[in-house]
Amino acid sequence: MRFLVPLALASLVVAAGGTAALGNNAPGLQPYQMVRSLQLVQDRVAVGDHAALPIQRKLLEMIDARLRTATAAELMQPRNLHSMMVYAMSGGNPETLRNIVHRMHVEEHDGRIIAGILSYLNGATKTAALTLRDVEPLKEPIETGAFLALIKGSVIALEDPTAALGLLDQARLLAPGTLVEEAALRRSVGLAATLHDAARFLRSSDQYVRIYLRSPYASQFADSFVAGVIGLRDTIDLDEVDAILGMMSPEQRKVLYLRIARRAALDGLVALSTYAAQRADAIGGDEEEARDPRVLLYTSLTDVATAPVDDVRERISRIDRSRLSGGDRRLLDAVLAVSSEIVRDPVGEAEPKVIAADPELPDEAVPLAAAPEAGHPAEEPASAATADPRPEGDASAPHAEAAAVGVQPVAPSSMPEGGAEDAGLNPSQMTLSAGRKKLAEIDDLLSRAAR
Repeated sequence: MRFLVPLALASLVVAAGGTAALGNNAPGLQPYQMVRSLQLVQDRVAVGDHAALPIQRKLLEMIDARLRTATAAELMQPRNLHSMMVYAMSGGNPETLRNIVHRMHVEEHDGRIIAGILSYLNGATKTAALTLRDVEPLKEPIETGAFLALIKGSVIALEDPTAALGLLDQARLLAPGTLVEEAALRRSVGLAATLHDAARFLRSSDQYVRIYLRSPYASQFADSFVAGVIGLRDTIDLDEVDAILGMMSPEQRKVLYLRIARRAALDGLVALSTYAAQRADAIGGDEEEARDPRVLLYTSLTDVATAPVDDVRERISRIDRSRLSGGDRRLLDAVLAVSSEIVRDPVGEAEPKVIAADPELPDEAVPLAAAPEAGHPAEEPASAATADPRPEGDASAPHAEAAAVGVQPVAPSSMPEGGAEDAGLNPSQMTLSAGRKKLAEIDDLLSRAAR
C-alpha cells in the first residue's frame, strides 16, 4: 500500500471550490505530499469512482502551480525530485518538468530518466526507448519504478511485444490496485492478442474485468477485447469468453457480443458472427427490445451469400432502421442491394423464346441467354466498424502504442462479366459460372461496407 496523506487535501479541493482556495488553506505542503494525494485520487478513479475525476484535475493544477514556485533546494530533495517525475507521468504538464530541470543540478542517472519521460510525453517514443534502455524499473524507488516500467513497456511494444509484456508485469507488481496497474493490464490484453497468446489474453481480460471494469478507461479495454477475440478466433476458448463477459452487466455483455458479431460479419467469419449474435440475442430485455435490430442485421451480413435469399429478405424487412446507427443503416442498405441483385431477373433470362428454324440462319448463330450484369449498391457504405485497438492516451501515459489486430477482407473477384471464361459453356456450366460471379459481387459489396 502507498504511504497516504489524509483525504483532507482532496476534500479541500471540492469544499473550497478551486486551486487558489486550496493553496490558501494548505500553504506549507511539500510537492511529494501533494503528489501522493494525486495518486490516491487516481487509484479511486481506476476502480470506478468517476466523481474523483474533477478532483484529479484540480490537484494537477495545484501541483503545477506549486512546482513552478518551489525553490531549487526544495526540488532537489529526493522525495520531491521523484514526485516531480511521478507528477509528469500522472498526466501533469511536461513543460513544467522541463522548466524546473533547467533550474536544478540533476545527477546523470536522474537526468536520463527525466529526458526519457519528456521524450515519451512528447511522442518521441523511439528516443524515449533509447534513453531509458539501461534503466531498470525494479531498481528505482517503487512509485517511480512502476511508472517507468509502464512507459518502457509502452514504447517497445511494437518492436518487442514479449519484452513489453514483461515490463507491464513489473509495473503491476510494483503498483497493485492503482491506475498504473489498470493501464498495464489493459495494454497487456492487446499485446497478448498481438502475440497470438490466447491463454494470456483470456487471463489478462479476466483480471481486468474483475478489478477495473468500472474504470473510465474500460472502453479502451473493450476495443482490445473485441479485436483480440476476432484475431484469436482459431485458438480461443469461447466458453472462457462467455465466462469473462458473464461478469458484466447484461447491457455491457450485449454490447460486446454485438461488436464481436459486427466485426466478424464484416470479415466474413460466419461461425464467429453467428455465435456472438446468438449470445446477444439470448440476453433478456423487455418485449420491445427482445429482438435487437443489430442481431438481425449482423446475421444477415453473413447469411446473404449462403442462406435462402427469401429468408434473408424476410428477416431484414423486420429491421427498424430508426434503431440503427448511421453506419449500420449503410450496412443494411448494402445487404438490401445484394439480396435484390440475387433475386433480380438477369437480362435475357426472363422467358426463353423458341426461335423457328430459318434456312437463312445457321443453328450456331442462335443467341444464348445473356450473363447476369454486375450489381452495385446505390451508395458505397462508409466504415462504421471499430478501429483496431491501440492502447490510447490516458492520465497515466498519454502516448502508449501497440500493434493492431485485424483481418483483411476477402478480395473481390477480378473475373470480367461475360468474358472468354464463358465461351463454349453449356447452360448448366454457365449457371455455375454466374453463381460464382454473384458470390464475388457479394464479397465485393461487403468488403466495401467494411471499408
